Amino acid sequence: MKTVFLALAAAMAAPLVLGAPKDEKTKSTKWKITGQLEEACSCNAACPCWFDSKPTRTTCGGNQVLFIQKGNYGNVKLDGLAVANYAQSPENQTMMDSFGKWNFSTNYIDEKANPEQRKALEAIAAVVLPSNNGSKNFKTVYVPITRKIEGKDHIIAIGNVATFTGHLVEGGLGGSSRITNPPGADPLHHQYAQGKTTKMIYNDSDQNWDWTDTNYMLGTFTLDSDQYAKFVAGLAQKMAKKEKTESADKK
Repeated sequence: MKTVFLALAAAMAAPLVLGAPKDEKTKSTKWKITGQLEEACSCNAACPCWFDSKPTRTTCGGNQVLFIQKGNYGNVKLDGLAVANYAQSPENQTMMDSFGKWNFSTNYIDEKANPEQRKALEAIAAVVLPSNNGSKNFKTVYVPITRKIEGKDHIIAIGNVATFTGHLVEGGLGGSSRITNPPGADPLHHQYAQGKTTKMIYNDSDQNWDWTDTNYMLGTFTLDSDQYAKFVAGLAQKMAKKEKTESADKK
């Protein structure tokens, strides 16, 4: 699990320094967002990457889409906006273990956002998704991001390059099947309802995905800058403890 801790720490800590605009005001800007997470990937449900296991296909390719119901970045309001990331791991590696070496990472920023809001969404995405430091092959695109709910189906569209439809699966004792605090959990993924896709299509970043019956996750979130600062500090403590233990074992 050491590699997972290292990857997560890099994922969360580096954007705080590198991912956002590099002025002192931005580094100290407080933010908070509340909304829903829509997520899908190429793995069979449930995605094994969250449990430090290899993808069920050669790679894990997927997305995270944040629909913000209410939010702010300093004085910048983010209500009703969305931000998404698409990425893919190298062959036979989890998304976490391969952080920094992803085949690509592309952010999609809601085109409804004004210039100030776009900068705010980019800064939050760098910390929460995280995206900017996951791959050397990184870009940001401004597109419409929409969601329709038709019965049990959640239909998400990212401009004209991506769409996926997901539905929740029923638990053995009734209700939706939920996963709480998996080994790879971060504040965004502290708990999520498990489901499957009906269809997942992506045609950007030199990809041509067309999958069915893959992993789908639905979550709700209330996240803020203080929460992520504590999360990073906790990861650093775990890493230091592990390194101390491993160093002692070698003596």
